[in-house]
Amino acid sequence: MVGVTVAPWPSVDPSTCKHCGAHVTDRFRRVFGDESDRVHRCSECDTYARLTRGSAAGKDVEVPDPETSPGRHGGEADV
Repeated sequence: MVGVTVAPWPSVDPSTCKHCGAHVTDRFRRVFGDESDRVHRCSECDTYARLTRGSAAGKDVEVPDPETSPGRHGGEADV
């Protein structure tokens, strides 16, 4: 007989962005992620300017967030 253990907590997939759930590569996690190689923001939900300044690692950065500042992904703001 085979025993099965059910974990009391959900499994955490480190290959997904904590913000939007998009897939991130191992290399992206190692380069831009936090000290545990977890990604808080990725290129699907944030700009390169913010990611390279630390937003992927969960740090607050001075560059405006594209979710709260329309038009930050190169497009025009909806008015």
